[in-house]
Amino acid sequence: MKFLLRLSISLSLLMIIPYSLNLDAQSASGNAKKQTYRKARVLQSSTAKKIQKVVEALERVDEEGKEDPDTLGAKAILTELLNNKDSLKSYDRSVMWNYWGYIYFSEENYDRAMNAYEQIIQEPEVTLPLRNSALFTLAQLYMVKGNFEKGIQILLEWMTQVDSVTAQAHSLLATAYFQVEDYINARDSMLEAVRLAEEVEEYRPKEQWYVLLTACYSQLADKKVITKAQALNKNLDIFEILVNYYPKKIYFLQLAGAYGQLNRELDQLVAYKSAYMKDLLDKENEYTALAQLLLLNKNPYWAAKVLVDGQNKMVLIKDEETEKEELKPVVKDSFKTLKLLADAWRMAQEIDEAIPVLEKAASMAKDGETYILLGNLYLFEDRLEDAIKAIENGIKKGGLKRESQAHLVLGQAFFELEKFEDAKKYFRMAARDKDKTIKKTANSWIKYSENEAIRVQNLQLRRQFIEQNS
Repeated sequence: MKFLLRLSISLSLLMIIPYSLNLDAQSASGNAKKQTYRKARVLQSSTAKKIQKVVEALERVDEEGKEDPDTLGAKAILTELLNNKDSLKSYDRSVMWNYWGYIYFSEENYDRAMNAYEQIIQEPEVTLPLRNSALFTLAQLYMVKGNFEKGIQILLEWMTQVDSVTAQAHSLLATAYFQVEDYINARDSMLEAVRLAEEVEEYRPKEQWYVLLTACYSQLADKKVITKAQALNKNLDIFEILVNYYPKKIYFLQLAGAYGQLNRELDQLVAYKSAYMKDLLDKENEYTALAQLLLLNKNPYWAAKVLVDGQNKMVLIKDEETEKEELKPVVKDSFKTLKLLADAWRMAQEIDEAIPVLEKAASMAKDGETYILLGNLYLFEDRLEDAIKAIENGIKKGGLKRESQAHLVLGQAFFELEKFEDAKKYFRMAARDKDKTIKKTANSWIKYSENEAIRVQNLQLRRQFIEQNS
């Protein structure tokens, strides 16, 4: 987290131009030490002419109107001023240092840039706008260099000198506080940044601000400043904002996770399903998690549809050994996923859909339980021969929790085929079970089979008699 935050700071700083080339456009502050830092000064004539050439060099464009700064030319002029700095007025030197800082900053020569901005601050006749700009840029540079304590110190000084502090500045301060593990000030500064953005500056707070807030609450909970429950509820509120402002997969999953921790299963389902409907899910565990939530909430048909969609969705997967990328389904045909899919179809009463999936799962299973389940489905569909074969395979594969149950089902299949001797054989095997319920059921089937065998035999004899005497 800290590395990412530091990186985000660096990237954001590189997008900020240190102090405007148009010095007259800067505003002054009412909180400043007016007796020391003036709002405006005038450059010496000779200095002004050279600075104008520096500006023209830095603002040069090519024939197509694209920026084409003459940095070398600007440096040559500034070097001339630097060599004669002792003869310059303090204000003139501050302006010169500002352009050195600008150039070094642009070149990512941060050490020299920092030195230039330090020089600006030390000049006794520097104007307040120029000094404040230098302070703000210097604070950022210290943070880029990893010296967050110094960055915070300078930024706080800058805040006392300006009329108003922007949301962006508060967010920068919050990030620096986070880096030095001052999570209370980090939280408070970021909350102020969010408030200012929404209420004063009227724009949407940045995504990273909310992310840092969640990290603050989590850290405060870890350090027992607040409870885990308080952190969870605060982060839940933030995740709800994030999925609306920045609808990325990670925020939907984090929101779903928070709902799950609060046992709000229906809300958890909605969060997951929202990500699914936006086609954000791209991992097998995400599809299976959603399917399981749908099953828990008595939506087996949609659970099955989600898993099938996962089977049909193809993503590029890189082979770790060959480093070749290949399109593969998100939801793979493993025993676990196939069994889940078969269960979903079965619970949805879509037996025709469940059977082929369960056949494939049974062949992958480590034990015979899945074959027994398959046999029951076949029996339900009056596919008696298939039921017998499946159950026999299950018994042969072994590892059954209750083999007597398999014998019961096998006996029932033979019974339906009117193979009563085979049926009674397996019912007798089931009757050996210590479970009184199974024993009672098996014995009932034995009597039923015996009676049915007599009934069928008598029926056959009657038919034969009729045929012989017709």
